[in-house]
Amino acid sequence: MKSVRLLVLGALRRRGRAHGYQIRTDLESWGAHEWSTATSGSVYHALKSMAGQGLLAATSDGDPSVAGGPPRIEYELTDKGEQEYLGLLRRALADREPRLDVLCAAVGLIEDLPREQALQVLRTRADAMRDWRAGITGHLPADAELDSWGPVGEVISLWLATADTGAQWTRRLIHRLEAGAFSMAGEPGSPIRRPGQPTE
Repeated sequence: MKSVRLLVLGALRRRGRAHGYQIRTDLESWGAHEWSTATSGSVYHALKSMAGQGLLAATSDGDPSVAGGPPRIEYELTDKGEQEYLGLLRRALADREPRLDVLCAAVGLIEDLPREQALQVLRTRADAMRDWRAGITGHLPADAELDSWGPVGEVISLWLATADTGAQWTRRLIHRLEAGAFSMAGEPGSPIRRPGQPTE
């Protein structure tokens, strides 16, 4: 999964209808160009590609741009795009090993999910990380001294540290959501939904 796809769908969903420059500006205001692949070119490419896949509806406003170029194209999510977005968001949050930029994008957009749904996918992630760690340690001798295993020991140590840190962070986020942190979908103060958008 590429973070730009998730970010563009999420930003467009929150606007309802927008052209590429507006989406790019929103993502830059989130700092996404610093930690993801959401550059100017990738945003426009993602919009055009997803429109071709039926995830977005594209319409021209008919007026030339202020710079004298062709008319701007505005986009909005189709029902298929809505399903794709929410599916990507859930998978990114549940995955024990997503790319860091994908996980960052998903956490930044987590309020687009209902609270119980977000908790469910995060618990899935926590369980997967626990099982991953158990799978690593299950193949190690009881008296294993990883420091004496050379580079292979360092690789295993890295896996264990990644599993432990990821599980700890995930449990912290679960506890925050259980305590009422954030304004999740369907709750007062949640991100604006586009008109006519179905509730998941």
